Amino acid sequence: MNVHLTSAGLTRRGFLMGCAGALAGGRMRIDAKGQRGPSLAWRDSPLERRGESAASMWLRGVRPDLALEPTPSIDWELAREILQARYPDLRRRFVFEYYPWYATDPYRHWDEMGRRPPTDLAAPSMPLLGAYDSRSRRVVEQHARWIADSGVGAINVSWWGRDSFCDRAVPLLMDVMRAHDIRVTFHLEPYRDDRALNFVDDVLYLLREYGDRRGWDAFLLLPDASGAVGPVFKSFRTIVPSTVTDCLGVTHPVPDYTPDDFWRWQTDRLRGELRGAFDRIVLLADSLDVARTVSAGFDGVAVYDNYVAPAMWPTIARWCAPANLLFSFNLNAGADPVLPRELVDDPCYSPARFEPDVGPITWGTSEERARARMAGEQRMLESLTRTVQLQLDTDAANFHREFFLVYVNSFNEWHEGGQFEPMKSRPDLTPEELDLAYHNVEYGDYRLRYLRQLLNRLL
Repeated sequence: MNVHLTSAGLTRRGFLMGCAGALAGGRMRIDAKGQRGPSLAWRDSPLERRGESAASMWLRGVRPDLALEPTPSIDWELAREILQARYPDLRRRFVFEYYPWYATDPYRHWDEMGRRPPTDLAAPSMPLLGAYDSRSRRVVEQHARWIADSGVGAINVSWWGRDSFCDRAVPLLMDVMRAHDIRVTFHLEPYRDDRALNFVDDVLYLLREYGDRRGWDAFLLLPDASGAVGPVFKSFRTIVPSTVTDCLGVTHPVPDYTPDDFWRWQTDRLRGELRGAFDRIVLLADSLDVARTVSAGFDGVAVYDNYVAPAMWPTIARWCAPANLLFSFNLNAGADPVLPRELVDDPCYSPARFEPDVGPITWGTSEERARARMAGEQRMLESLTRTVQLQLDTDAANFHREFFLVYVNSFNEWHEGGQFEPMKSRPDLTPEELDLAYHNVEYGDYRLRYLRQLLNRLL
């Protein structure tokens, strides 16, 4: 069966600009030679921020026919034997996406979409910890205990530039994660339209400040088949098209478009800067455009979107094989994005759906909440099974280059509703929280518990 992908549901509705303080100033564009030019206007409503991934933009623009392939069964004992023999640091290869962008004084992120914390939050479910502050040691300690207990051995921190809110949260985060034997790496976000100009300096900053100056006590470094050791960096919204066409047929320039040859200049320059310090460095782009990923000098692709379902992944992996590209698909529980309460005056707006697409969920009944929970658990099983099967495929570059990496999306991106951080159990909701129609299920830690069961098959 073939499927024709549409834009509905593919957008990462992440409120991703919360940590990017630099965006308040002027914006610039980059031409093929890295020259700055006048910025293009970008409306700043929460629904129009740069939250759509490069992968979903490409799918929406190219509209390829992707064969949907059912998830095969897998011999877990054999997979465990192979993975443990090849990767002595196997638990480090499971990496939670982590967001240190929340605050309470004043509120940050919890108050998106017109919400009014501390009871009314920009989240489909009420967190067990309530509206918390990412700078709280108590909060980070609890997060670390949950992460360590799940079996996951690393986190991938959403990073929004030097001296941003998220950057200032990193020292405490690394101190606590180190104490719980959890490693830390970074996800470079689109904090400015021209952030590609700073790509090399940003990576060098992260390595210097949070690696070298700390004696590499918590930085994630991974070896490959040859014994070469180095860091892994993933970037979001990297290889985007130069223009997009909306539902009315109107074409708009993409403000943060960066030409491939400029990315190639940056990735080559970065490898030159690190030569001698590291045997290798792995750079992953949020992209499904294989040709452009190669041209831009990235080592592989890493799909962030939970709407790019596991049934699509085998085709994407086959695209990567001839180009010798690495790939990483994420273990996820789907998505349940928070939606605006008021009518959106935009003819092209389409509310993101619940994922996996099992039809509308009526959250007011225990039977429907159980259906949503089972759909999430099924997606977790499918996504882990599929990514393990694909990465152990002997035709894949991952297998030959002994690269295995599974991002878990996410620990605490509460706006998208795919988080593994525990929510309040339904019986514990207050009357005020029940009135706000939160989607909390009967057992708020079910995703974390089921994740632990799944990873125990391998770890």
